[in-house]
Amino acid sequence: MMVNVEPLLRVNALHVSFETSRGSVRAVDGVDLEVRAGEVLGLVGESGSGKSVTLRSITRILHPNARVSGQVFWRGEDLLHVPETRLQAVRGAEIAMIFQEPMTALNPVLTIGLQIDEALVAHTTLSRAARRKRAVELLDHVGIPSAAERLGNYPHEFSGGMRQRAMIAIALAAEPKLLLADEPTTALDVTIQDQILKLLLRLVDEMGMAMILVTHDLGVVAETCSQVAVMYAGRIAEAGPVEAIFHHPRHAYTRALLNSMPDNTAARVALKPIPGQPPRLDRPIPGCPFLPRCTWATPPCELRPPLVAIAPGHVSACTAAHRLPSRIVPA
Repeated sequence: MMVNVEPLLRVNALHVSFETSRGSVRAVDGVDLEVRAGEVLGLVGESGSGKSVTLRSITRILHPNARVSGQVFWRGEDLLHVPETRLQAVRGAEIAMIFQEPMTALNPVLTIGLQIDEALVAHTTLSRAARRKRAVELLDHVGIPSAAERLGNYPHEFSGGMRQRAMIAIALAAEPKLLLADEPTTALDVTIQDQILKLLLRLVDEMGMAMILVTHDLGVVAETCSQVAVMYAGRIAEAGPVEAIFHHPRHAYTRALLNSMPDNTAARVALKPIPGQPPRLDRPIPGCPFLPRCTWATPPCELRPPLVAIAPGHVSACTAAHRLPSRIVPA
């Protein structure tokens, strides 16, 4: 699909901290992102790297103790500085979100039909009959059989895969232009994961949406995304086209992350875990946050490396970017 030149969403210098009894925790530390219509951006990294907080910051659905600064331009409008009434009009209608665990995201005491209807009431002017017809169409669109009959079911009457499909149907109710998917296949078995990911890709293609997919599964990124941003300790370590990131990583963390993945070259080959632990986010990180775990570190890494262009559309915040060898990917 042809991707528009102008980004639908542009995030500049996003900072998010949480005030706690033990001090301030910097969950997101100067993130820059762009996503265009028809594009699928994968946001990857270890647990606690700031992926989900970044996603939730876009529409400001964060805990009250969060402190957010920076810019989140949606079609040229900064969502971090618009009134709550305007933000409510954007949420669901223009930007929709699929949460990580549908059993906790869905209301257990309301039927699936009522939960779809709530979204349609909030964001459309359809009549009651038209809303029911649209709800049936949505369930059918996401692959739920006997859609009309399933409108009266409660979330606990659906399997895990069907609950995820129902949540996707709710997210699509107002035909948004951007879909934020926060690890939408985490609790599902591999067969259902594949079905859900193929469904999301089909919907992006058919509806001309953009999507940001948060995951820690690099295999999922390779199969579904056109662009990828690698996060570490609340910062973007590297970003660019999937092909470039996987075959020519230009950040030591990206390379270590890829090398830790199992491959199909031989059986009983030991994995290569990344040594050490991510840094604590409640303490200052003056230099590269990956420095204590990095085998390519040099003295300049003790100062924070900026994101610099490596190639068109490919950026890295690593002083060793041009010294890293290309990665040999098994056939």
